[in-house]
Amino acid sequence: MPQRVAVIGSGFSGLSVATSLAHKGYDVTILEKNNMPGGRARLFRAEGFTYDMGPSWYWMPDVFETYFARFGKTPADYYNLVRLDPSYKVVFSPTEAVDMPANLDDLKALFDSIEPGSGARLTEFLRQASYKYDVGINNFVWKPSRSVTEFMSLKLLYDVTRLDVFQSFASHARKFFTHPRLLQLIEFPILFLGATPQNTPAMYSMMNYAEMVGGTWYPMGGMHKIIEGMVSLAEEKGVNILLDHTVDRIETVSNSAKRIHTNRGVFETDVVVASADYNHVETSLVAPDERNYSDDYWAKRVMAPSSLLFYLGVNKRIPKLEHHNLFFDEDFGLHAQEIYETPKWPSKPLFYASAPSKTDPSVAPAGMENLFLLIPVAPDLTDDEATRERYYQLIMQRLENYVGENIRDHVIYKRSYAHRDFKADYNAFRGNAYGLANTLMQTAILKPTLKNKKVRNLFYTGQLTVPGPGVPPSLISGLVVADEVAKEFSL
Repeated sequence: MPQRVAVIGSGFSGLSVATSLAHKGYDVTILEKNNMPGGRARLFRAEGFTYDMGPSWYWMPDVFETYFARFGKTPADYYNLVRLDPSYKVVFSPTEAVDMPANLDDLKALFDSIEPGSGARLTEFLRQASYKYDVGINNFVWKPSRSVTEFMSLKLLYDVTRLDVFQSFASHARKFFTHPRLLQLIEFPILFLGATPQNTPAMYSMMNYAEMVGGTWYPMGGMHKIIEGMVSLAEEKGVNILLDHTVDRIETVSNSAKRIHTNRGVFETDVVVASADYNHVETSLVAPDERNYSDDYWAKRVMAPSSLLFYLGVNKRIPKLEHHNLFFDEDFGLHAQEIYETPKWPSKPLFYASAPSKTDPSVAPAGMENLFLLIPVAPDLTDDEATRERYYQLIMQRLENYVGENIRDHVIYKRSYAHRDFKADYNAFRGNAYGLANTLMQTAILKPTLKNKKVRNLFYTGQLTVPGPGVPPSLISGLVVADEVAKEFSL
């Protein structure tokens, strides 16, 4: 009989590892605590609107192609992908905004219009970023990072020197651009990586390459269409997905047997892969003597932001908005400081507004707008309804100032989501939304390891281990862990 593998959690990494192992011949069961698969990429429907609950940006389409190609498929087998143009809008004030064109020549012309000569410098910036993307996405992120010897080849050491690992993103960007507006455009992806541009390695300019060259895309029907495709593929490979199964305890019977206790009964398995929150697994599910890391270790981890989210249904269209809209009408530096350096609820937050109904009529009733608002905030804050409402009124006022019309009186559906919801739904450590910050000291072998050090048959995948947070890294994480399981538990 095939060896049994139980995967805890059905987010991107959980579905990825489960499908890969089933494809290799293992008997795989996913145990999911919620009533639908997808983890942070779940959806819900209300009043005729369809809302993606979490990820809304589709970058790095090549990673999705690589994932499905592992199984002889393509994304087009499961969903219709369209490229957005403009990629997104950046709002600097009620009277100043720029649309970021999808065409690279148009983007260079935009840069030149803001800072003469910067178009050519953008070409060189992206040339260097292309190398970082190629090495990072096609090489480094596929390392299981279980030993420093994985990175000891002369080629990799040469690559490291060209990746600008030890230079800050802020100093790297200022070699090419000086205008504050251009620096804001270049530095915006860093806000979600978990540190200020001054404390983020310059290697993450690969994100600019992914955004500006790879493009911003959207799967028609919403981001959950990716999950639906992954579930269909997983089930085609024989994966058994059990919903409403909350894992209470992982019991080690032996180095070749595990017993998983859930609210629906006990499951015997040979190997466990935890795609659930790593810290939760360590502190609540395994025996204390089987933990990889102490409470002190976890207390010292630097987390990426959490988020305050609002899902809104508006009974009219809002012409001035694009699909993706970044409101940079307040001080980026102050907001970043209040997330990463002096954590507190932000004084004057930047925010993001997504209106997928601009692209996809299926997500809202005719003539209406589907709005998703997000404020990046520090993790582990006290989250109450009064605070949520205060920030709702604050950002809605700024949104209305920009679009030049009343929106709040036209909101017919409203739901908020923040720290305590992330904890309740995903057992998220400190109520985080994105996982560990991408700092130098939390990269590769310095991240929490994908393998339990005390018992042979427990592995970890997802945003708190290698390669890191985000949808493409989570897909890769599942494939990497599946290969590690297969090495140690060959059929």
